[in-house]
Amino acid sequence: MTANILVIGSGGREHSLAWALARSPGVRKVWVAPGNGGMVSAPTGGAAAIAPVASVAAEDRTAILRLCQDKAITLVVIGPEALLAAGLADDLRAHGLAVFGPGADGARLEASKAWAKQLMTQAGVPTAPSWVVTSRTEALDLLHRRGRPLVVKADGLAAGKGVTVASTMSEAEAAVDRSFAGAFGRAGEQLVLEERLEGSEVSVLALCDGQDLVLLPPAQDHKRIGEGDTGPNTGGMGAYAPVPFLDQQDLEHMRSTIFLPVLAALQARGIDYRGVIYAGMMLTATGPMVIEFNCRFGDPECQCLLPLLEGNLAAVLQACALGQLGEAPPLIIRSSAACACVVAAAEGYPGPVRRGDPITDTGRPESRSMVFYAGVKRAETGQLQTAGGRVLASVGLGDDIDQAFDQAYARLDQIDYAGKTVRSDIGHQVRRR
Repeated sequence: MTANILVIGSGGREHSLAWALARSPGVRKVWVAPGNGGMVSAPTGGAAAIAPVASVAAEDRTAILRLCQDKAITLVVIGPEALLAAGLADDLRAHGLAVFGPGADGARLEASKAWAKQLMTQAGVPTAPSWVVTSRTEALDLLHRRGRPLVVKADGLAAGKGVTVASTMSEAEAAVDRSFAGAFGRAGEQLVLEERLEGSEVSVLALCDGQDLVLLPPAQDHKRIGEGDTGPNTGGMGAYAPVPFLDQQDLEHMRSTIFLPVLAALQARGIDYRGVIYAGMMLTATGPMVIEFNCRFGDPECQCLLPLLEGNLAAVLQACALGQLGEAPPLIIRSSAACACVVAAAEGYPGPVRRGDPITDTGRPESRSMVFYAGVKRAETGQLQTAGGRVLASVGLGDDIDQAFDQAYARLDQIDYAGKTVRSDIGHQVRRR
């Protein structure tokens, strides 16, 4: 393929997508709208250039369409779930563009946890028992009738912060109070209360063309802000892949019992789903059970999955966008390799954060370590500054998990800014040192 690609979004996920797509054979240039100040790159080592378009807002559909026409874009990859839920993929497809990302109907997998639960139940997908409530009184009454703390989930999109895995009744009640007091806006006007599952949590992502799908290596992320998986949930403080306690047989089992039934259920509803189906699962004593589905690449899972892929990612995503996955070149997974991602956040995250702090980097790019930027901006002087909650992700490749984390943390040590917030124990479940 010979292509100009547009990635829509501005975070670390979109930076890693642009990085991986720019290395695909036949790609001329990767544009990112709006991108961020850390994404600029010139062609090196056969890679296409990456160019952020800060003047184009991701929500401005007219400007996005004009950009696609001006730059002769042949593939659009949409990152954020809110844009997918709002129907951006539908609008672009209506103008004849190849788009990787589901339409608004398919994006309900993530945009409504109640809808996704109903679909899972009808498809026979293993998941925890749950109840949908629409008022504080109804929610508290259900909690008291069940007599134990339940997981409290805002039904709509809440930037990864709408879930409380309560350990006590008071914690569950407080989560209900926060939601119906408006903490998550309209997303929290309806809640899903669900039984808590026990086990190891993993993420498995599939690339889908509406008729078939291919699974990526399993990953495990860390949502909590504090060491030892404590404190409030965040968008994700780090991840690693693959997960050593899952093998190919396990993935085939997930494909047949989770992914294919969900794809069939979407098809039965007339939904032509072209994009990522992301399953967040708990590995329980009775087998894998789905906690939630997402309709896009995970962040930070994306940052540690893409470096493990070889071959032509752009061709595979374009084939999915066109409904032709069976005609795509094989997506090769690096054998005997591991990848680790550690997020550096701003002081105060996941609450209000400080911004505008200069970022210094004494390191140099290497083949086994990468930095993907998220909450950053360029000052008029050219200095890179903090501009958001999750500032950047340091990613390391290794022959095993320990080497990968050594690379990631060593690279992160070369980057500094005031208030830098990092967990030192990402991957603690599998690291030997």
